[in-house]
Parts: sequence; C-alpha cells; structure tokens
Amino acid sequence: MNKVIIFSAPSGSGKTTLVKHSLETFPELQFSISCTTRQPRGNEVHAVDYHFLTPDEFRQKISEDAFVEFEEVYTDKYYGTLKAEVEKIWEQGKTVIFDVDVKGGISLKNYFGEQALSIFIEPPSIEELERRLVSRATDDAETIKIRVAKAEEELSHAGEFDRIVINADLNEAKKEIESLIQHFIGN
Repeated sequence: MNKVIIFSAPSGSGKTTLVKHSLETFPELQFSISCTTRQPRGNEVHAVDYHFLTPDEFRQKISEDAFVEFEEVYTDKYYGTLKAEVEKIWEQGKTVIFDVDVKGGISLKNYFGEQALSIFIEPPSIEELERRLVSRATDDAETIKIRVAKAEEELSHAGEFDRIVINADLNEAKKEIESLIQHFIGN
C-alpha cells in the first residue's frame, strides 16, 4: 500500500527539524515539495524547499485540479500539494513525507485516510513558540504576532491528528517520531 506521513504544527514548533531528522533516519521516505506563493526565506531554494509560484500560477494549477490539497493561508499566500509530486514519489517505491500547515495536514489526512499517519508537533507553550520565532530571525515583529495568534487557533485542532508529539526536548521528540514512523511503515 502506498503510504504518506503528514507533519503539521504551528509555525516555530520544530516541525521542519523533525521532518529533516526523519528523512535522515529513514531512507525509504521521500519529502513532498509543496507549492507556495510566499517569498523564499533565508537560504530556501526553488524546487528543493518549495515550488515558489506567483498567485496567478497557483490559481491556474487550482483550475487544472492539479492539487491533492491547497489552502489560501493569508490573502494571496497559498500553499498546496501537487498530485504529480505524490505520484512521482510512490512510483519510486517510497513513502511520502509532508511538512504542511495545520489545515493542510487535516485535508491530507481526510484525502489519504488509512494510507496516512498524521502527526501534530506541539510546542511546550505559546511563550516558547514566540521565543523560537523571534530567535530564528526570519520574520518581522508583525509577522511573528500574526503567527502566534494563528498558533493559538491551530493548537485547538491537535486532536484531529493521529498522534501528538510535544516538542519540549528535541532529542525526546526525535525518539518518539522514530518509533511512530517505524511502526507505521513496518520496520
């Protein structure tokens, strides 16, 4: 059976770090590169971290029914998962791993059902989440304020995921993730 593993979390929870760890630990996993209309952050590279599209390009793909799921997270800030990306990974005999926002994670779980393991990465507190967002220095103060407010709402959806991992201690979270993935993919 083709399988997918979905990681979702409020921004700053450590989700991307845990996804990278999972990819390094399990060679049978392949990252699904999402599409977005936001600008690259830091050292992000097109077709490696994201497929960076203009809002018009994204809307064209919507009209072509090219997405498994997509969300307009903020006005003209779209994120989505291309059907072709998932098929390409499955054709290689690998399990797809997603790093998506909370709404996207719920949509993917609904779409893939039992083929999916959905994992919600939870920060130890809103205060710690805000500290992490400030320390990574990729967003301005107003963006951080918006992300923290959104995180409070996103945390209310944690129960819609198969598993919740609280990322208070990164090494413990890594161990928990490894165990969940091993069980799901049958290693």
